[in-house]
Amino acid sequence: MIKKELIENFRKQADFIALNKLKNGDKKKQTQILNKEIKKYCELLIKEETGKYLDCSEQDNSVLLNQILLITYASYVVMLEARHKLWNYEYMSFTRRIGELWEVFCKIPFYYPLKELEIIAAPKYKKVQENFENKSFEYIDSLAIDETQKRILKYYYSIPWRMLDSGNIKLELDLHFRQNGQDYNCDFKSGFGSNEKGNVNRILLVGSFYKNINDRQRAVLFVRQEEKKNNHYLQTLKQSPFWECYCSDECYKKIEYFTGFDIKKWIDDNIDWENDISNNFRDYLKENGLIEYLKW
Repeated sequence: MIKKELIENFRKQADFIALNKLKNGDKKKQTQILNKEIKKYCELLIKEETGKYLDCSEQDNSVLLNQILLITYASYVVMLEARHKLWNYEYMSFTRRIGELWEVFCKIPFYYPLKELEIIAAPKYKKVQENFENKSFEYIDSLAIDETQKRILKYYYSIPWRMLDSGNIKLELDLHFRQNGQDYNCDFKSGFGSNEKGNVNRILLVGSFYKNINDRQRAVLFVRQEEKKNNHYLQTLKQSPFWECYCSDECYKKIEYFTGFDIKKWIDDNIDWENDISNNFRDYLKENGLIEYLKW
């Protein structure tokens, strides 16, 4: 199915949802219902498409991935339009939403890769803590000091861990996969603005954990915006020993390196936000300085 047909199908589905499943009331709740139903329809189309390519070759995998990306993009066009009809976008809600959609879109080639890779679960914080503790206590126990001194050392060792525990540290990121003996722990960010300090500190802390778990761990940051459009918080991460950072076209090249799929070419060939969204929605985005956030 071509892009134009997919978008029209999603628009008909959105109209059906608005007419039959949305009641007058809280706009936030209406938006949640709308997004949920459009996503459900998107997943149904993807499931139908996937069923056509069981036991497929690498060439078929590429065709399947193309269709999944096309279905996903068409759902985005209509999801944004339909939400705007309910509730006009403002800067924060629109930029945040675009970042969420971009992340999901970029992760698709990892779930349907043309190269061999395995999606894995994130390490559990408690498990990592226990491993560090066991190794440290084994070392302390091997020291030629008396038992009282060993207990004191273990006590002081436990203090920073108790402080970390109070912050509910989570090691789960947006994507975790294994390839060629390496475990990659990936975070996706639309961009870094002036209010990112707390977020950056969290990312640095998580990156430091991965750096110290074992030599197999690598932390990778994918950023939608060009590097020059981000502020100094991105440079803090890039210059740290914990994260490999890729922005804009470099980000897409790295995704292709891992997955074997040229997602940048696909975007250039298929995504045309300004002409794919409705005229009214496009005019609103231009009038309010939001259209630039649709540049992927």
